[in-house]
Amino acid sequence: MLAFLFPGQGSQAVGMGRALAERFATARETFARADEALGYSLSRLCFEGPEEELRLTANAQPAILTTSVAVLRVLREETALAPEIVAGHSLGEWSALVCAGALALEDAVRLVHLRGRFMQEAVPAGQGGMAALMGASPEQVRALCAAAAEGEVLSPANFNGGGQIVIAGSAGAIARAIAQAKAHGAKRAVPLPVSAPFHCALMEPAAGRLAEELARVTVKDPGVPVVTNVLAEPNRDGSRIRELLTRQVTAPVRWEESVQKLAALGVRRALELGPGKVLAGLCKRIAKEIEVTSVESPEELAALQGERRGEGAAGPAQ
Repeated sequence: MLAFLFPGQGSQAVGMGRALAERFATARETFARADEALGYSLSRLCFEGPEEELRLTANAQPAILTTSVAVLRVLREETALAPEIVAGHSLGEWSALVCAGALALEDAVRLVHLRGRFMQEAVPAGQGGMAALMGASPEQVRALCAAAAEGEVLSPANFNGGGQIVIAGSAGAIARAIAQAKAHGAKRAVPLPVSAPFHCALMEPAAGRLAEELARVTVKDPGVPVVTNVLAEPNRDGSRIRELLTRQVTAPVRWEESVQKLAALGVRRALELGPGKVLAGLCKRIAKEIEVTSVESPEELAALQGERRGEGAAGPAQ
């Protein structure tokens, strides 16, 4: 069983998608559609930077999505491969929904740009933070959050797998959690260089604003199941997507359980479509039985040419 996986924020890099767009008209068209939908040159930002501008949440999210969809559309044009199930890490769930035909590219690009902006504006700079904890169990991390919160917001944000759990919340609570981490079973605690505390209750204002925007776009039933971050379960019901994407803003990303679900359903091969190789590394630590190939460059795509289509193929990305 073949799955397509889509990376989330943090995978961006200046130059992403450039070689693909130089080689394939389909990739160029994908970036051009994103530029038009946003009203600014996202493609130039992806191809040339500057890095500090690309890193901004409101730019990084549509940039990663567009690059992922460009890879997807070229893959569909150049090979016969098609997924039987899809998943994405946080922002990557939006790319997965475009892949499954539930969202149009233009709507997804515009909405994740707003999602990034709403997330950034939900918490004033410096008032929130995130940290990665290594070696602690989910139960230990929850206990740490309860102990270090002291009336402020602090909770697990990403269950990434391989012993890595990210927490998010108020800046003071994050500092206390880092100081107390070893006493709660963590081998290491590292503050993350992020611009906002994603996937926690502090994002509630962003969730509300995103829900209003989601109400204005067309959402269809996915052509293949999409494993959702909120539930770590496959979904094919288009009527649930708006609520799940809204909840995703404040809920933890259950990536470890999502990959375990893919393995339990029979996935033995996956393609990570888009910039970076983060998901391939995480999957290797979560479910060794799934062989993950990262695909972004023309050379990586060329290595897949001639492969046959899997069963239960989805329709073309919009």
